[in-house]
Amino acid sequence: MSINSVKTVAVLGAGTMGNGIAHVFARAGYRVILRDVEKRFLDRALETIAKNLDREIRKGKITEADRSEALARIQPITANVPVDGAEFVVEAVSEQRDLKIRVLKEVDAMLGPEVILASNTSSISITELAAQTSRPDRFIGMHFMNPVPVMTLVEVIRGLATSDATFQTTMSLSEKLGKKPVAVNDAPGFVSNRVLMPMINEAAFAVLEGVATPEAVDEVMKRGMNHPMGPLELADLIGLDVCVEILDVLQKGLGDPKYRACPLLRKYVAAGWLGRKSSRGFYKY
Repeated sequence: MSINSVKTVAVLGAGTMGNGIAHVFARAGYRVILRDVEKRFLDRALETIAKNLDREIRKGKITEADRSEALARIQPITANVPVDGAEFVVEAVSEQRDLKIRVLKEVDAMLGPEVILASNTSSISITELAAQTSRPDRFIGMHFMNPVPVMTLVEVIRGLATSDATFQTTMSLSEKLGKKPVAVNDAPGFVSNRVLMPMINEAAFAVLEGVATPEAVDEVMKRGMNHPMGPLELADLIGLDVCVEILDVLQKGLGDPKYRACPLLRKYVAAGWLGRKSSRGFYKY
């Protein structure tokens, strides 16, 4: 499949990442099928997309007409409706291996053999996910960063069987979205989370061991290392549950105890303190 033949994109999952991915595709002129299990999740996603487009209007990036056209390109559907007419599909459900495999298998069976299936997984093996489908050569990792409309990086991850044509189409498609794709080979956590998560984990250990408060840890990293956001603020933005899930994937996949999730992270997750999405994490929101 060539980049020019992609006109319609399906996004599986309308959560934080899914609605952001739908936003950038719709803004770039693609018809978007946005799919989730319940209408309420789709309604919330469309509301978020509308708010984010309003923010782009205020910043002078788009016009009111651009906003209306982008929203009109998004077709919300529930999971009992087949994904029909998509030439490129991005899976963006929660970072849970079994859930991703179930959704990918279900949608794989609906798609024509030429359709490329991409996963927005932030840590799970692309080779392993691809092997659960009938199209390992047309399966690839397309890891967007949060918040998707703002962040320019897309990690493009080749599985063992990913074809050159699939890789080139995905790289070109990322560029058409105004993103900067970076090619990465398949390994636990890829590059972004393999480097980021140990920093977040060590910051949590510093708080657990009484070395410093969350505010102090973040201030050191912002002022001393010129990070725009401290590691614990970033963890709250990502979701502490997601951080723990990724650390577990890293520890299992690489077999190294240095990736063991900090007990404080696990305690916060057990308490339902997941970060911004639950209004409480290392900080209150």
